Amino acid sequence: MEAGWRTARDTMGEMQLPPHALWGASTQRAVENFPISGQGVPLEVIRALATIKWAAATTNEESGIVPSDLAKAIREAAEEVLGGDLDDQFPIDVFQTGSGTSTNTNVNEVLAERAGQLLGDALGSSRVHPNDHVNASQSSNDAFPSAVHIAAAQVVAEDLAPALAGLVDTLRVKAEEFGGVVKSGRTHMMDAVPVTLGQEFGGYARQIELGGTRVTRALESVYELALGGTAVGTGLNAPPGFAAHVIELISERTGLPFREAEDHFEAQGARDALVELSGALRVVAVSLMKIANDLRLLSSGPRTGIYELQLPAIQPGSSIMPGKVNPVIPEAVRMVAAQVIGNDAAITVGGLFGDLELNVMIPVMARNIVESIRLLAAACRVLAGNLRDAEATERGPQLVEMSLMQVTALVPEIGYERAAALAKKAFANGTSLREEAIADGIDAAILDRVLDYRRMTDGGIL
Repeated sequence: MEAGWRTARDTMGEMQLPPHALWGASTQRAVENFPISGQGVPLEVIRALATIKWAAATTNEESGIVPSDLAKAIREAAEEVLGGDLDDQFPIDVFQTGSGTSTNTNVNEVLAERAGQLLGDALGSSRVHPNDHVNASQSSNDAFPSAVHIAAAQVVAEDLAPALAGLVDTLRVKAEEFGGVVKSGRTHMMDAVPVTLGQEFGGYARQIELGGTRVTRALESVYELALGGTAVGTGLNAPPGFAAHVIELISERTGLPFREAEDHFEAQGARDALVELSGALRVVAVSLMKIANDLRLLSSGPRTGIYELQLPAIQPGSSIMPGKVNPVIPEAVRMVAAQVIGNDAAITVGGLFGDLELNVMIPVMARNIVESIRLLAAACRVLAGNLRDAEATERGPQLVEMSLMQVTALVPEIGYERAAALAKKAFANGTSLREEAIADGIDAAILDRVLDYRRMTDGGIL
């Protein structure tokens, strides 16, 4: 043990703390109990807890529960946490007690010790108590899940929502740019009637736009906070009006419309709001997977693939094949989508464990929901950046000339059976559809009118 370690006590006895630690004995027990992943609880959740403690200090001061000088010091310490000054003081593994009690206690201990220092107390001798003052009128069981909701809503607002909007804007710009590029449609990976490259990109934009709408709708449930329920939802030890005032202060500070839960037993016994939000994130991941897959196919080649789209060349693609360039950004986006879908599975399983009055899988749900939001935001940004310089090639218009599926436009003129026979004959003979149609006696004027690829992409009303 290095020099300078100090002794701290909690209700279970003494623990030795490292010299730099502002935390107390209970935190140290958790550090030693959970050497599992090396990953801490997301800092977004730590800061959300600090926001709760900041607002609770004010409310408890106004009700006379916490003396004004102590409350002021707690708020100042919370501001330091919010500013990132104390990030190294939260060492507990995310795989810990399922209620997040260890992390709530960690935050309480750090804020109490730091508040004591701000008041002039020596390290280890703070007059501010982690439970009696910092945690007053709260329980881990209502504070920690509330912090997870606050963190998730903030990260969506600050990171994911702008990233989704930026990707939608980029896709719409490309949709307009590619609006006149007629190409072969494909269904079942086989030739189909013509579309424009712009129509494909417009579809992608709408997918992401709808995904953002789904996330926004899911946030309505996340805005409900469990604060005020304390241990089991009854509100024991929380004075009347405490939760409403704390949540009002949190909403003012964050600019988000948080509200007290309508039913505290639901708010603590279940984590359905996080499951719902994760489901919306999964849909966004599925959309990104579809778009990334399409981009890989459309840019495949360049000689032996579809190659209707050229993505920017941003790095060498092979250590053995000179000149090879790969669609690395779509591939990275696909991996993000896979991770988010996996995170959603873990969150769903976590939501199953609302045992009686408390869900006991909250930390891992917190870890996964924050990671999913951050990953999706980053993926949207890099994909938008990659697509800004994407270009249409001549391959699309060339391939649509070779396609036989424009025969569909002849069906109203000659019927399905005759049209199918023409397509099969052209394929077998290696001729064009027009050549076989003329040979079959169809008037050239009809062909000129009907086989207009651009008009086909507008619905084919002739």
